[in-house]
Amino acid sequence: MQPREIRPQVYWVGAIDWDRRLFDALIPLPDGTSYNSYLIKGSEKTALIDTVDPTMQDVLINHLNQLGVDNIDYVVANHAEQDHSGAIPQVLEKYPQAKVIATPKCKGMLIDLLMIPEGKFITVNDKETISLGDRTLEFIYAPWVHWPETMLTYLREDKILFPCDFFGSHLATTDLYVTDEGQAYEAAKRYYAEIMMPFRTNIQKNLEKIKDYVIDIIAPSHGPMYDRPEFILKAYHSWAFDEPKNIVVLPYISMHGSTRKMVEYLVGALTQRGVTVKKFDLTVTDIGKLAMALVDTATVVIGTPTVLDECPETQTEVCFYYRFLRLGRQDCGTTRRDDSKS
Repeated sequence: MQPREIRPQVYWVGAIDWDRRLFDALIPLPDGTSYNSYLIKGSEKTALIDTVDPTMQDVLINHLNQLGVDNIDYVVANHAEQDHSGAIPQVLEKYPQAKVIATPKCKGMLIDLLMIPEGKFITVNDKETISLGDRTLEFIYAPWVHWPETMLTYLREDKILFPCDFFGSHLATTDLYVTDEGQAYEAAKRYYAEIMMPFRTNIQKNLEKIKDYVIDIIAPSHGPMYDRPEFILKAYHSWAFDEPKNIVVLPYISMHGSTRKMVEYLVGALTQRGVTVKKFDLTVTDIGKLAMALVDTATVVIGTPTVLDECPETQTEVCFYYRFLRLGRQDCGTTRRDDSKS
């Protein structure tokens, strides 16, 4: 692919990873992902917003070469996770005069993780700005979205927010902007559920923090950009602030069928009472679909047999998964039945 112009002298220079199917050795990626990096050419200075996963550093460097970039003054590191920071050493090698802009905490992490020399950094405070000449970058602290060192970058003159993982989606697409809102909504909700939901109180605070900014484009570091920002802002507000709905999520396994019969009976009884039920057979479930269901649910019921008088490991992991993703909400419980006796 070629670099893509977003606004005059503002470019997408990232990489699309069509074939990646697992993220952080944990998270399924049914639709691949992208690592979005953005180049801003000011009248006096040039800045690169985030980089790409180190496996795709050559794609980023090639895009910069295609644009004839012979100088980068600043590399903005919104987030230290290596799918965004991993190519910084290669960028600094190609552009040795560049300085890395980061929060103090991000600076420490990048020194530890990537061994970037301390002298290569400029640390910024919350709401601090740096001029590129005819353009201004403002840095907005956003801790625990979803790491403690995270910040967002706002390009004032063009009203573009670069929020890194905030508002992202694991979606490989050639579309620069969201074109299918149904597909984008599901991808963004999956991303929120699997990565952001444990930090929803921080999400709430940071949604409040940016509410007074005039934003024409949200340019995250994964997935397509939003040229209708209210679409994703409204979705995030709902996921983070809304009260749980009258929905029962019911993950289960059944060794010989008796637990399944109990589950089917419960589903029927709840449905008759007007309760929405989302049932997941954990032997075949896409764990991302289960995570998405947890965003809205008020109740989780786990159906499980026993093995040597204990829950199978799969069910124990689901309890941990639930408690981790929905941190701060009521614990899940289990009701046992020995399927081996059926």
